[in-house]
Amino acid sequence: MPKFENSRTVRHTPEEMFALVADVERYPEFLPLCQKLVVRSRKERDGKTLLIADMTVAYKMIRETFASQVLLKPGEREIDVKYVDGPFRYLENRWTFLEVPAGCEVRFFIDYEFKSRTLGILMGSMFDYAFRRFATAFEERADKVYPRVPAVAT
Repeated sequence: MPKFENSRTVRHTPEEMFALVADVERYPEFLPLCQKLVVRSRKERDGKTLLIADMTVAYKMIRETFASQVLLKPGEREIDVKYVDGPFRYLENRWTFLEVPAGCEVRFFIDYEFKSRTLGILMGSMFDYAFRRFATAFEERADKVYPRVPAVAT
């Protein structure tokens, strides 16, 4: 039921932003609510990588872990996420990285629903907040990982 879609332009290349989002093991270092992330398996084929990952999200006394299938498609500059197991009825997520004159247009889409109405009420507003912060969190992370050197005036 809840859906969130965001598009923003950042001063980094599509390849840099793709690599940053694809580096799922680092999410607990900077992503809102993400307490832990473990990659269960990784398979590469035809230039694409398929991950199965467990993400633990936490807020105050609530802690939930869910499994996702993450398909990294660097040639297409897309990352598709499908829900495998956990507290959701379903979860679909897509990242797209488009080259634009100012750098990269990052498109983020997520659609999900909790299995439990109670958990949806408890966690729904926090998930909504976290998803709204995702774009900013990734942009701030990119600025740290890929710092821009200011142009020197001559």
